[in-house]
Amino acid sequence: MKGFTLILVALCTFSCATIKTIYPPQNHLNISQNGKKSYCDEIPRVYSGVSYNFCLLYGEPSKTVNLGGSVNKVPLIVFDTVFSVVSDTVVLPYTIKMQADKGSLKVN
Repeated sequence: MKGFTLILVALCTFSCATIKTIYPPQNHLNISQNGKKSYCDEIPRVYSGVSYNFCLLYGEPSKTVNLGGSVNKVPLIVFDTVFSVVSDTVVLPYTIKMQADKGSLKVN
């Protein structure tokens, strides 16, 4: 049981993108990295955490690459994406229904 709790806490801690996209205000997201806007116009609600992370990478070019730090030269966005895949899978029944009812999330 302790292992399950630890995994659940890790999912909630590291899958920030999933948490941001589950129920955003007015169905709109603001995706930017270091002041640079994303080129994404909308993202699907199904696996929205993973889509959010890819939209962070798909934006205006920057002379410096800073993806929120790194661990052993692996950007933290890689860890967030892995945990977001798991979290997005857990909330899949909810996101499928929301996608059918409300459509994709708009990106500002």
